Amino acid sequence: MASPRLLARYHRRRYPPSTAVSACCPFAPPRPLPLRDCSSAGMSPPKPSTLIRRAACLFTLLTLSLLMLYTATDSIRFLDLPSASLSSAILVRIFPSYLNNSPSTNPMQHLKEVLGNASMGNNTVILTTLNDAWASTNSVVDLFLKSFMLGDGTHWLLDHLVIIALDKKAYNRCQAVHKHCFSLVTGDVDFQEEAYFMTPNYLKMMWRRIDFLRSVLELGYDFVFTDTDIMWFRDPFLQFFPDADFQIACDHFFGDPDDLNNMPNGGFNYVKSNNRSIAFYKFWYASHETYPGYHDQDVFNKIKFDPLISDIGLKIKFLDTAYFGGLCEPSKDLNLVCTMHANCCYGMDSKLHDLKIMLQDWRAFTSLPPDLKNESVISWRVPQNCSLHSLRHFDSPSPEINVEREEEN
Repeated sequence: MASPRLLARYHRRRYPPSTAVSACCPFAPPRPLPLRDCSSAGMSPPKPSTLIRRAACLFTLLTLSLLMLYTATDSIRFLDLPSASLSSAILVRIFPSYLNNSPSTNPMQHLKEVLGNASMGNNTVILTTLNDAWASTNSVVDLFLKSFMLGDGTHWLLDHLVIIALDKKAYNRCQAVHKHCFSLVTGDVDFQEEAYFMTPNYLKMMWRRIDFLRSVLELGYDFVFTDTDIMWFRDPFLQFFPDADFQIACDHFFGDPDDLNNMPNGGFNYVKSNNRSIAFYKFWYASHETYPGYHDQDVFNKIKFDPLISDIGLKIKFLDTAYFGGLCEPSKDLNLVCTMHANCCYGMDSKLHDLKIMLQDWRAFTSLPPDLKNESVISWRVPQNCSLHSLRHFDSPSPEINVEREEEN
C-alpha cells in the first residue's frame, strides 16, 4: 500500500491549479492553466462579459490614478514652500522650473539656468518684469516685444531677454510668447492687478525688483534692466559708456552724463557686475527703510550724493535723452533714438494709447527713403493721453508721511 506521502504527491499532480478569482480581490488575474483541453478537464473558459468587466475596471482605476496625480501636481506647482523641508522631486513640481521641464531643485538654480541660456557671450542679459495687468493679449508686453521686431537691428536682442514674471498668469503668458521666463512669486503681496503709481503695491513691486537685481549681479551677470513700457528701436549697447559701473536713463537730462543733478529714471539702466555695483544695490535697497514711502527712483535721487557712493568707488553715468528718451523728455531725432519710455504717464489706457502712436510714428519713419530720414521730416506725435499733469497728484509720498515731516521740522 502506498504511503501517505506518495498519495499526497499523487493528489497534487492530479488536480490542476484553481482558476477561481479570490473574493477579496475581484480584479486579480486568473492563475495560468496548463496547456490542455478545458472540456476534457470538466472546465469552461471565462465568459466574455466577465473579461469585459475586468478590463473596464482596470481602465477606470488607471484613469482615476492618472487624474489624481495630474491634479495634485498642478495644484502645488506655484506654492511657496521652503526647499529644506521637501525632497528634490517635490521641489521640482512646486517651483516654476517644473513648468519648464527643468531638472532644477530650487529657484536659485533655475535662475542660474535661465540666465545662462539667455546670456550673451560676455555674461550680459536683458531683464524686464511683468505682472498680469501688463501681460494680457494686446497689452503692454505685446507692444514691447513688437518694438524689438520693428526696431533697427534689435530683433537679435530678444534671444537675450529674460521676462521676470511676478505672478502665475504673467508666467503663463510669458511662456506663450517668449522663450526665457522666470517666476518671481512673492507670497505677501498680489502683483496681478495694475499697480498704480505710488500705491503700496507699486512701492512693494519696485523694491522687490531692486532686491532681485542685486541677486543677478551676485551671480556674475551684467544686465540691462528695462521697463516693459519702453520701446526698443535701436541697439543701445552702442551708446553705453565702456568705463561706467552703473548707467541710468533720465526723465530730464541736463547735458552732462556725470552731473548728479540729472533727473534719473529707474526704468532703464545698464549695470556691470562687480563688488562696487553689488555694494551699491545693497545700500540702495536698505535705504528704502531710511526713506519710507518713497519709490526706488526717488531714493536713488537722495543717495546718489551720499559719501558711500564715493567710498565704494561706484562710477555713475546718466544717459542722454537724445538716445534714451521718454514722454517726459522725448528724443527729438528719430535718426538717433534707441529707446522711448512711456514715462510721465498714469493709467493703463493712456499708456497703451501713446505706445501705439509711438510705434506708428516709428513705422512711418522707417518707411521713408534715406534722404527724407536725414531731413527729420517726421517727429513724435506723443505725448497725447499721457502728460506730466496726470502725475502731479501721485508724485509725492502719502499725506501721513508729509505730516510726519512737518512735525519733525
